[in-house]
Amino acid sequence: MSHGQEAWALELYKRSVLKQQKFRHIKALLGDTSGKRCLDIGADNGVVSLLLRQNGGDWASADLAPEAVESIRSLVGGQVERIDGGPTPFAEGEFDTVVVVDFLEHIPGDQAFVAELARIIKPGGRLIVNVPREPRWSLVWPLRHAIGLTDQWHGHLRPGYRRDSLTALLEPHFQVTEANTYCKTFSELLDTALNFGYVIKQRRKGAQTSTAKGTVVTQADWKGGGSGAMKALYPAMRAWVGLDVLLPFFKGFRLIVQARRGSNK
Repeated sequence: MSHGQEAWALELYKRSVLKQQKFRHIKALLGDTSGKRCLDIGADNGVVSLLLRQNGGDWASADLAPEAVESIRSLVGGQVERIDGGPTPFAEGEFDTVVVVDFLEHIPGDQAFVAELARIIKPGGRLIVNVPREPRWSLVWPLRHAIGLTDQWHGHLRPGYRRDSLTALLEPHFQVTEANTYCKTFSELLDTALNFGYVIKQRRKGAQTSTAKGTVVTQADWKGGGSGAMKALYPAMRAWVGLDVLLPFFKGFRLIVQARRGSNK
């Protein structure tokens, strides 16, 4: 990994209010990983993978889309595997901690994959899972679908999870110890606008508008005009997302849980 590759990723993170929210919630549950063997799964373009490594420990990474795997590998080097929700190339009980970011909703066999996670995590080890929260109602959901940002476009095989459904999915192997939601309506509106803007830009270039993991912003995208726009808009985006505090009784459209691996498979 070159310093230039790392620099663009960190610059993107500094200008992405939504990535900052995601990583802040992951890190709050993660704690110190120094001296631990860890795995991150599904961290799209690798920015989250890079930041997780700065938290200490011996990390491996994996993702679904070839574009995501290539982007992660270019940033962090080391062991980066392509997985599809089936068996993984990792050893039984290899990891102390596994972080799964926006992955379960993209694979057909989420129950089988949770069993695979239990296989590769040590008894007593930790699992952090970040997923979309399935809405019972949403002010933004109809808008997203009306402009083409459907589950299919995102590569989602299911619209997300609720705390009870995710707990039920994990419970045969894990005990959920904490669950939180984040990114409320104003954040979701910003996410919708950014994704729609990316689609318009890609269409004008005649390029692919999504992957099996939705949008994967690469170094080429960032250097091809994305950096200037994000820098210019960052103060406004930060202020807009700050309006979420006006919605104290709303749940966020992202759900994150921490769970412990049981002693029995």
